Order: sequence, then C-alpha cells, then structure tokens
Amino acid sequence: MFENLTKMEMFAMLTGTYTACLIISNIIAGKTFDCFSLILPCSIIVFPLIYILNDVLTEIYGYEKVKKVIILGFIINVFAIVCYNIAMALPAPSFFENSHAYSVVLGATLRLLIAGFVAYFIGSFVNAKLMVMLKEWDEEKLFVRCVSSTFFGESLDALIFITLGFFGTMPLESLVIMIATQAIVKTIYEILVYPVTRTAILFVRKLPEN
Repeated sequence: MFENLTKMEMFAMLTGTYTACLIISNIIAGKTFDCFSLILPCSIIVFPLIYILNDVLTEIYGYEKVKKVIILGFIINVFAIVCYNIAMALPAPSFFENSHAYSVVLGATLRLLIAGFVAYFIGSFVNAKLMVMLKEWDEEKLFVRCVSSTFFGESLDALIFITLGFFGTMPLESLVIMIATQAIVKTIYEILVYPVTRTAILFVRKLPEN
C-alpha cells in the first residue's frame, strides 16, 4: 500500500484521514465520560489526532496547502450535518423503533454547532500558523513547534468551544476546569505520541515529489 508513494499521493491520504477524524470527533462529542472525577467529551479520543495531522501536513506541505485542508474539513463537516438532519427529518417506517436514539446521537443544538465550527477554524489555523512561524525561527526544534502549536491551538479550541457552547449552563468554576483540563490532556497526548508524529514527518519527507 505504501510502496512507491509520492508526496502528493500521501497528501491525499493525510487529507482524507484528517477529514474522517474530524467527522468522527463531532459524532462522538455528544457523549461525555468520567476520567478521575473530571468530565471530558469522548471527542478527546480522536480530536488530538486532527492537530497531529495538522502538524504533519504543515511541516511537509506548508501553510497554504494546510489552509485548504482546514477549509475542506469544514465544508465536509457541514455537508455531513446537513445529511444527518435530512435523514432525521425523513419519515421512518413503522418497524423502525430507533428514530429517537438516532436523533439523539446525530442531532446537535445550533449553539454547539456554531461553537464547534468557530473553535475548529480558529484553533486549526493558529496551530498551523504557529508551526510555520516556529519553523522559520528554528527549523531544528521540531518537538518544540509540535507541542507549542498544539498547546496554543488546543487551548484556543477548548476555550472557544466550551465558552460558546456551555457558558451559562454550568458554574463558571466548572467551565474553567473543563477548559484547562481539555487543553492539558490534549497537549499531554501530543507529547506522548510525538515519536509517532516525528516518524511520520521523517517518512513523508523522504518520499519522492512525483
């Protein structure tokens, strides 16, 4: 599968993986789980992969190409949500007993949708831009730019999404704790999987251009 791959072929594969992770993340974000008395959305399982892929794409292909990938991810996610809502609106046959459960899983409030889109856009662009700026500052410090860009991107994402999505629905203290927890957990995730990120970057760098 990976034999004779070119950088542009890998770009297509990484872009597909990126958009798939984004859609999966948004589907499972509606469920939360208890982690040592901290409540986190299940999207934390896959969402950090989006920022790792963002790092790999930015490092190899540059900011302009990544900008197009981020916009594509946004468009595909909007399309998916439109499809979900059409499916939920279509009348179900009498023998289909799971319409409500289907709507609960795939439905989302307008407030959460807007919060998610704004957070994704700003967080992803900040992550990519910071990667480029740090690379220009010191090209050798890959670890620093991967972790730093993820920390700032994820922190902004968590701050925007949780504030826009949940402000007024829970105590301010709980809101702050959730924002800080998500940013820290996702950054730790980036640090733990950095060897995979670095290996992926080095692998793609060695691929032929065409």
